[in-house]
Amino acid sequence: MKHLFARYRAEATNFALYRKTRDEIAMLPRSVAIDLGLFPEDADRIAREAVWG
Repeated sequence: MKHLFARYRAEATNFALYRKTRDEIAMLPRSVAIDLGLFPEDADRIAREAVWG
């Protein structure tokens, strides 16, 4: 049972990190995002890859 809770906690932590990363990328001004080689429209994909690989 401990493993189940540990796994749930890890997934919840990863999901929170995913949402924070996604939101930060999406909120970047377009000029800054483009300078960094990012596109706000790809925030979902970029955040998913950053958190889960």
